[in-house]
Amino acid sequence: MSDRKTHLDSRATSILLACCAFWGLQQILIKTTVVEVPPLWQATIRMTGAVGLLWLWCRSRGVPLFERDGTLWGGLLAGALFAGEFVCIYLGLQHTTASRLTVFLYTAPFVVALLLPRLVPAERLRGLQWLGLAIAFAGVVVAFSESFGHASSSQLKGDALALLAGVLWGLTTLAIRSTRLATASAEKTLFYQIAVTAVVSPLISAGLGERWSFAYSGYAWFSIGLQTFIGAFASYLAWMWLLRHYPATRVSSFTFLTPLFALAFGVVLLSEPLTLQLVLALAGVAVGIVLVNRRVAEKKAVPT
Repeated sequence: MSDRKTHLDSRATSILLACCAFWGLQQILIKTTVVEVPPLWQATIRMTGAVGLLWLWCRSRGVPLFERDGTLWGGLLAGALFAGEFVCIYLGLQHTTASRLTVFLYTAPFVVALLLPRLVPAERLRGLQWLGLAIAFAGVVVAFSESFGHASSSQLKGDALALLAGVLWGLTTLAIRSTRLATASAEKTLFYQIAVTAVVSPLISAGLGERWSFAYSGYAWFSIGLQTFIGAFASYLAWMWLLRHYPATRVSSFTFLTPLFALAFGVVLLSEPLTLQLVLALAGVAVGIVLVNRRVAEKKAVPT
């Protein structure tokens, strides 16, 4: 009997809020650490550390990672898509602003909503839910609208990489839900993704000529430690568990909160101004998420 739920309950909502809040904080951590640690080298340290933490976790809980269960090709596909997403994000940040990149990255839920129902019919959204998805995305656009003006050719290249990252993120979710990974443990699903990224990242880093070092400040290591333990290990493991047990289209809609959490942390931690745009954006995203996750009443047959 399947243990997959048809809607998000309070436990799923609480986990999603915690994940999105940390991912918003993580954007600030990466932004303040990249001045010391090159981006793809930073990703290499994070993902390698997360692989080690996940292996220890699985050893302690008796979760098998290397048994033959038919997930290899689906796992390698998800890993390649996940690695590609991160490479596009880090390369895109060299050409465009973080705010512009954020808007294009969070087109991922549309990719999931458009394509996943073709493979998994139970994931189909209805009209009002599509409206909610559009309202939530509009909230993100409003939040970052000040960054959109005349774009240089370099910015357009960064925007294209950000859009590609969003598509790859959505396709990663499709790979997880439509292959044998759908029945794999959250641990094994995550292992494929961070292990492939831990292999790919240093190769790209070396190709870009990034300077490798371990002589960083205490703050840099604190930041990388949080990104590794909470970000790449704990929060991503929770995300895989959510995709294993709840509708991916509804789970994905919550990610619109991440960039707004990033802006909110900027107000609290970096003394950035609290603008009317941010307040309106938060309201729009909240309304959109409620509509996407609104339970649709089942049509009952009329007795004859």
